[in-house]
Amino acid sequence: MATYLADRVVVFDGQPGVKGAATPPQNLVTGRNKFLQSLDITFWRDPTNARPRINKLNSVKDVDQKKSGNYFFLGD
Repeated sequence: MATYLADRVVVFDGQPGVKGAATPPQNLVTGRNKFLQSLDITFWRDPTNARPRINKLNSVKDVDQKKSGNYFFLGD
């Protein structure tokens, strides 16, 4: 749903209560990839219902997406 509400995002990083930093506003794809990279998670979108799904850690899709730097895959 957030993809329909925003076209720019701010990504926050740091340790709660210790330190933090915010990125300047950036486009949705870049911000989402930066956020997911910090969590070490990759997503793909299910073609039957368009819901995002988390790839299994070290699966073929997970490794390929991490190599390409695309942590959120919109295609099939």
